[in-house]
Amino acid sequence: MRTDTATAAPSGQDALRGISSMATRQLLADLVQDWAGRGLPVGIESVGGVDAARRVMANEAFDLVVLASDAIDRLMIAGKLLPGSRVDVVHSGVSVAVRAGQALPDIATEADLRQTVQAGGRIGFSTGPSGVALQQLFTTWGLADALAGRLVQAPAGVPVATLVARGEVDLGFQQLSELLHVPGITIVGPMPPEVAIVTTFSAAVCATCTDPARQAATRAFIDFMASPECSAAKQRQGMEPA
Repeated sequence: MRTDTATAAPSGQDALRGISSMATRQLLADLVQDWAGRGLPVGIESVGGVDAARRVMANEAFDLVVLASDAIDRLMIAGKLLPGSRVDVVHSGVSVAVRAGQALPDIATEADLRQTVQAGGRIGFSTGPSGVALQQLFTTWGLADALAGRLVQAPAGVPVATLVARGEVDLGFQQLSELLHVPGITIVGPMPPEVAIVTTFSAAVCATCTDPARQAATRAFIDFMASPECSAAKQRQGMEPA
């Protein structure tokens, strides 16, 4: 399982500790750097989204978590996050990628994309919410049975783009933010508007953050992430402000 650090966790007891899914790893690294000097330092560990949610659910000590909004809502219902602390940060859309040097498939319209999927080889998708939505789309198209032997789900924490670059899949679907910085692939473009898959990522204060001063510091950092000041950084990473 792949594990990365979005920001090297600062030394000192005052540093805020966070966890996120891989989709926001590079964005959070940028935002934490921009935050430096404004408040308590922040260290965020980026792992597979399923693993991140599991660790928060297990009461591992974190001050904040950044995950897909549906995962944040489940953690909130389970009492693992402070009520009312959820803040939407970014909207992240799914794009399509092929191995570098391969001919670019036609994905301009829903009909084009459906034909490309039908005619293509192995299809890579993620374990996250975008992967679930993609499988639902294939079912809506009536292709679930026809594609069953060609679908390859990337292990948790492993970018679909890595499978594309290795030639393990012929067509990869994942959020643009996770495709941008992977060598050996060509990003064909976003899914057409008719069937676009967009995930909202949200931040919240973890219930293990019990000290009022730390809670206030965590909320300040979350508010910063959601502020207009961070819009340009989000767009550079293939995302849109929430």
